Amino acid sequence: MEVPAIDLKATGVEINYLLVCKRKLWLYSKGLTMEHNSNKVEIGKQVHDDKLEGKKTELLIDETIRIDYIDKDLTIHEIKMSRAEEQATKYQILYYIYYLRQKGIQCSKGVVHYPQERRTETIVYDEKAFDEIHILLNEINYIKQLNIPPKPEVTHKCKKCSYYELCFC
Repeated sequence: MEVPAIDLKATGVEINYLLVCKRKLWLYSKGLTMEHNSNKVEIGKQVHDDKLEGKKTELLIDETIRIDYIDKDLTIHEIKMSRAEEQATKYQILYYIYYLRQKGIQCSKGVVHYPQERRTETIVYDEKAFDEIHILLNEINYIKQLNIPPKPEVTHKCKKCSYYELCFC
C-alpha cells in the first residue's frame, strides 16, 4: 500500500548519478555540469533523437522529471545508448513511475530501449521498488546537504566520465 508523498524530490538525473557516482551527484547538485564537454553524451543524444523520430517526446513534469515518452497504456519509455549503467537506468525509471503515482497516475511499468543493441528491457514497479525509492531519496537528500563532496571512488568508468577532471586533476 502506498503512502502519501513525502517532501523529498529528486530529478531523474540525480537518481541516476546517485547510483553511478555519489561525488558526481554532489557536484551536479551544486550546479557543476560537465556533460556539455562529453562526446559520449552527444552521441547518446543523437541515438535518442534517431529512435524517437516522429514521436511526441521529452515530457517535462513539474520541472523535476523528464520522460522520453509515455504510451497509451501509461508505460514509460526511456532510450539509452548502452546498458553500461543498467542499475541506474532501472531506478531512474522506477523513480519516474513512483513520481507519477504520487500524482495519481497509475502507471506500473517502464521499458528501456537500447537501439544500438536492438534490445529492450521491461521494468515493473512494485512495493519493494516503492521502499527502495524512499531509501534513494533520503540518500540523495543527505549527499546534497554535505558541505564537501564525497571522496571519489575510483572505478573503470572514471576515465570516461565528463567529471573526471573535477575528481582527479
